[in-house]
Amino acid sequence: MDNAIRRKILKLLDEHRIMSLATLRQDGWPQATTVGYVNEGLTLWFLCGLDSQKAHNLARDARVSLTIDHDTPDLMAITGLSMAARAQLVTDRAEAENVLRMLPLKYPDSSPLPMAMPGPDDVRIFRVTPVVVSVLDYSLGFGHTDLVAC
Repeated sequence: MDNAIRRKILKLLDEHRIMSLATLRQDGWPQATTVGYVNEGLTLWFLCGLDSQKAHNLARDARVSLTIDHDTPDLMAITGLSMAARAQLVTDRAEAENVLRMLPLKYPDSSPLPMAMPGPDDVRIFRVTPVVVSVLDYSLGFGHTDLVAC
């Protein structure tokens, strides 16, 4: 991956904080949900409930597809990311605690939570490692994407 496209990917990751995540249900149907994320470089993390459908899906199959983008009234201003990735349950307590420390930094304008921030034992935390990234930039032409293998 060249430096220019890497910088573009990192900029988009840093500018956003919500992604649509698709996992595979037991019956084979994809299940898409919206989750918040934090990232360090190209590695992303998200939280979900201990007994959530996402956690059950990922226990069976670590493959995910995701998108990160935003709404724009100008069709030719669409930018975003689409990824094929693998999601792995974080079992290292130090990594989990670091992710939980990163979360408020991604949401600095958020009002205080009506409850305490969850601890590592209260949620499932998944690390998402991209395999292939599609960088969408319609300003370079309708439907323009740069496909990058990681």
